[in-house]
Amino acid sequence: MPDDGRLWGGRFASSQAEAFDRLNVSLPIDRRMWPQDIRCSRAHARMLGAVGVISSEDAAQIDAGLEQVRGELESGGFEFAPGDEDIHTAIERRLTEIVGDAGQRLHTARSRNDQVATDVLIYLRERCDAQGLLLRDLVLVLIGRAEEHLGTLLPGLTHQQHAQPVRLAHHLLAYVWMLVRDRERLLAVLDACRECPLGAGALAGVSFPIDREMTARELGFSRPAPNSLDAVSSRDALVDYLHFAAQLGVHLSRLGAEIVLWASDDVGFVQLDDSFASGSSMLPHKKNPDAAELARAKAHRLAADYSGLAGTISGLPLAYNKDLQEDKAYLFDAVDTVELLLPATTGMVSTLEFQTDRMRAAVEGGFLGATDLADALVGGGWTFRRAHGAVGALVKALADDGRGLADATPTDFAAAGIEGFDVTLLGPEAVVESKKAAGGTSRAAVSAQLEAARSAVEGW
Repeated sequence: MPDDGRLWGGRFASSQAEAFDRLNVSLPIDRRMWPQDIRCSRAHARMLGAVGVISSEDAAQIDAGLEQVRGELESGGFEFAPGDEDIHTAIERRLTEIVGDAGQRLHTARSRNDQVATDVLIYLRERCDAQGLLLRDLVLVLIGRAEEHLGTLLPGLTHQQHAQPVRLAHHLLAYVWMLVRDRERLLAVLDACRECPLGAGALAGVSFPIDREMTARELGFSRPAPNSLDAVSSRDALVDYLHFAAQLGVHLSRLGAEIVLWASDDVGFVQLDDSFASGSSMLPHKKNPDAAELARAKAHRLAADYSGLAGTISGLPLAYNKDLQEDKAYLFDAVDTVELLLPATTGMVSTLEFQTDRMRAAVEGGFLGATDLADALVGGGWTFRRAHGAVGALVKALADDGRGLADATPTDFAAAGIEGFDVTLLGPEAVVESKKAAGGTSRAAVSAQLEAARSAVEGW
């Protein structure tokens, strides 16, 4: 048996090859889960002592020893050894150094398979709680900026072309509702973490009279996982989280892309605060929207994490396979990315300077009232297709002459077959105010939406 401190060496006559050891070791990735592993191990030891699988004296020694290990890890004084292939091995090895034989009893009625599955769910729950608060911060900032700009108008775009005027508040609230849905996905992740794998053993349960309800309760789960095979091999909660992260990344990417566009010299709708922009090493005049560009880019990384874990799990037979060791690389990368993205995006949005004069100028002139002209004709008894054709002809004639809809004369209207229309009804304020239905751009509709958004985040 190789004497390298590993938990499984009895079957082996020689040590691992160095190349395989480098491939197999997971300590550099999973060492961050030491708080969860110690919490899980203390609950397991207390349960073993309570049901008499180990003595109460051994359980007490293990608990005290794990508290000492916790202190060493927290202070940075913990010394890892060459045989510590993962954080679970390292903690048990150090525990045994401290308390002797009692430490070797900790792993009774437990496998690393159910231990790791439990640790990662506890970790994921904690990160979801923290990220829910980060989401709330961003939502509240967006709502606050929307309230500031209830009266600010800008062009709404389709195909990156001016379509109809909207309120800036309405535009910002679109992202609020995206994030509200993201929070619902995050809550679904927490729901997927409700079943405790501990006690499932390697795959078939354990032969000792353990109390799985006791450890599940102490570790904050709703109940033990009902099937041992599923308990050790399921990574559903992690996949659910990575789906949340990927979709959140898409939403923040869209926001970042719009801010990049709005900050461009050609558009000029926003100025980024210096604290969320950077310069050029060559071009002294540049102020680059790097925070927004990075928000735009991170979506691809989060989508890759989601795809990577789903691909790793697909096709795996029951129960545990070493492939599943890769789960934490995807999970931790996504967790870290989200926890970089959300505070930076919140700070960027909170400090944006909206150039309301540029926005206002962009809704003046042009053809943003064309659809409302067609709607007015329909209200006067025209069919929509007839109105669409007549307004299209008017727009073409005006555009060919270098004029906008506000410049149309009675002669222009008559040439398109339209008689007696008051062009002042097509002003930006009139157009946004005409959208009175729920979800529209009128002041009353957007004010109601703001109130609904505030209600949506109460209790987060």
